[in-house]
Amino acid sequence: MRPTWDEYFMDIVELVKTRSTCMRRQVGALIVKDKRILSTGYNGAPSGCSHCLETGCLREKLNIPSGQRHELCRGIHAEQNAIVQAAYSGTSVKDGTLYVTHQPCVMCAKMAINAGIKKIVFKGDYPDELSMQLLEEAGIEVVRL
Repeated sequence: MRPTWDEYFMDIVELVKTRSTCMRRQVGALIVKDKRILSTGYNGAPSGCSHCLETGCLREKLNIPSGQRHELCRGIHAEQNAIVQAAYSGTSVKDGTLYVTHQPCVMCAKMAINAGIKKIVFKGDYPDELSMQLLEEAGIEVVRL
């Protein structure tokens, strides 16, 4: 059976996440507009910096729970990477759809709102109620598969 567009793009996101270098959770993201892929991203250290696979996970060492103290992490989130990669190449994501393996955190939700993303499709949970509140307030369509 032929997959829906949402299923098709979520399958691609599952492949994108395999590039992640995060020791805690592999996350992939994809931004699409008019059924065309604009950008991809996965979570991991910034370009040119050592990965957590090499240095160890600071968040694990400090026993920081998931969803808290994002600033104490070497990595950038998959959604952030997808938005940044589009900007790097001069590609507008305005009115695009963000596909992501997990519910966005509040930082990624705010970036998606300000980048002009109109729809977010995700599968997995993430402990961040504020992100969902902001997305609803901003009028972003959110679909959980």
